[in-house]
Amino acid sequence: MFNIFKKVLGKTNDAIKEVIPQKKKSITKEEFEELLLESDVNYSLVEKLLEGLPNTISRIQAFNSLISVFQYDIKWKKSDTKPFVEMIIGVNGAGKTTTIAKLAYLYKQEGKEVVLGAGDTFRAAAIEQLSRWAVKLNIPIIATKQGHDPSAVVYDTIESAIAKNYDHVIIDTAGRLHTQSNLSEELKKMLRVAKKALPDAPHRKMLILDGTQGSSSINQAKVFDELIGIDGIIITKLDGTAKGGSVLSIADELQMPIFYIGTGEQPKDLITFKANAYINTILDEIFI
Repeated sequence: MFNIFKKVLGKTNDAIKEVIPQKKKSITKEEFEELLLESDVNYSLVEKLLEGLPNTISRIQAFNSLISVFQYDIKWKKSDTKPFVEMIIGVNGAGKTTTIAKLAYLYKQEGKEVVLGAGDTFRAAAIEQLSRWAVKLNIPIIATKQGHDPSAVVYDTIESAIAKNYDHVIIDTAGRLHTQSNLSEELKKMLRVAKKALPDAPHRKMLILDGTQGSSSINQAKVFDELIGIDGIIITKLDGTAKGGSVLSIADELQMPIFYIGTGEQPKDLITFKANAYINTILDEIFI
């Protein structure tokens, strides 16, 4: 786990090394502030993290400060319902389709039966991309043509899962921007139709956030949460950015579960987020 996080946070740790080139037994408060800002932690959160710390900071003091960000009450929605229906939400380019493939692969590795729903009927490319992943992973998919009603895809996918006794349903949605009110209403309709097909569905609404956007993705997440209520987050592309500290800002601002971190482009490149491992990987580059 630690080695995987080291790979994911490689560029972030490189940025930290520019602030602290050599590992130390302790660092100054000014150095701690600078490395947090360098890794894209919001300034307001940096100020909060520095409160009560001495001028010279040990590793355990730094750890206790950072881990405090994750000490909030969260409701983990687990997949104990069958079929367990997940709706995957996020803007275009965040890595939504690839993340769906990773989730499907993860469940399949656990011996679960999965069906995909190509609910992004806004773009033909989205249907084609998800269909290619379905073939590659040997997973069934319910798909239609571009421009067709995505709510019909939602209903048909859930119905198919019930009839065939599948364990998981993963439904894609259009990469909609929060300013596009017509697409937002379409998303709400998809949620209503899911409940008609299966009470309490979707059981989990997962938001995909692009790690390369850093803390700027927080406003995007807040809008989606106000619109439909988000149950958890998956952060992608952290391995391609020095903004790994944005995870702290995301957790602090949104106060919701971070389920997974994407670590690459392959189906296996998805790891469960562990706050302790995340923080220790950063501190390993700072302290002896």
